[in-house]
Amino acid sequence: MSELKNDRFLRALLRQPVDRTPIWMMRQAGRYLPEYRATRKQAGSFLDLCKNAELACEVTLQPLRRYPMDAAILFSDILTVPDALGLGLYFEEGEGPRFRKTVRSEADLAGLNSIVAEDDLGYVMNAVRTIRRELGGQVPLIGFTGSPWTLATYMVEGGSSKDFARVKALAYDQPRLMHALLSLLADAVGDYLSAQIRAGAQAVQIFDTWGGSLSAAGYLEFSLEYMRRVIARLPSEADGRAVPVIVFTKGGGQWLNAIAGCGAQAVGIDWTTDIGVARQLIGDRVSLQGNMDPSMLFASPARIREEVAAILASYGEGTGHVFNLGHGITPGVDPEHVTAFVDAVQELSPQYHQQTG
Repeated sequence: MSELKNDRFLRALLRQPVDRTPIWMMRQAGRYLPEYRATRKQAGSFLDLCKNAELACEVTLQPLRRYPMDAAILFSDILTVPDALGLGLYFEEGEGPRFRKTVRSEADLAGLNSIVAEDDLGYVMNAVRTIRRELGGQVPLIGFTGSPWTLATYMVEGGSSKDFARVKALAYDQPRLMHALLSLLADAVGDYLSAQIRAGAQAVQIFDTWGGSLSAAGYLEFSLEYMRRVIARLPSEADGRAVPVIVFTKGGGQWLNAIAGCGAQAVGIDWTTDIGVARQLIGDRVSLQGNMDPSMLFASPARIREEVAAILASYGEGTGHVFNLGHGITPGVDPEHVTAFVDAVQELSPQYHQQTG
């Protein structure tokens, strides 16, 4: 087992005693940091940055130099798998990710590449290995992917969507085709996350960004079932340690009981769910991650501290909470406000761990 100087994050995910609530931020390596913007400019494009192991490592480490985070997260994109399947990922300024091809028919599905993550997404594994080496056991490294449903939404729509009309029509009108696509994606995502774990990821997160767009029945059938299949494929241990899995469905607060049964050790919640209520519902089965509204970081440092205090109080005493935002940090945030956020969690949370620390 390699040395890990700070295992607070992993311990909280496994509901083991900690001295304070661990913290990291979704998109903590991102455009709000001037050093990230400089490295992105050096790389040439977002995808070039993802595919350059040294630069991906650099931007992964940048937030750790500013803030005492309890975890690092691999710098990559949730859409690397569909890109490897042959859809041609590219980015349009102001419009986000787009695909040159879509999957809307049996023929489109049959035309997808067969992939082996270790080979076809080797640049991601190179980044994982590089980051693990450079971290030197400072904090754990999180690997990640998009969920099968979320990947399918981009693959069918051709990019992001406001109403998901095409992908939902396909799911409801041609469920056999949708299940075939989701099965293929569950296999590919399971292979991809397993490869990240073999390369050195010490926890993994499945981002189900668009699961909340579905009906209750649709969510269970088209999103949660395929995340369960992915998790069932993953190694439960690596390097002598358990490898916890976090699932995060944005807009999934009404389905917490079902999500808690999918096999993950932790459930991420967005800011629309009260974390105290979530703990009452599922805190005896899984740990919770979240859940400050990212827009709170535009408020004053004093107001940020108040919000942190309220979320900590709502969760209450004991372990099983990883502090995070309820979604990714937005680009225009003042980095000093992130300092206020992290400091507040570090200073205010130890009182909730006096019995277990």
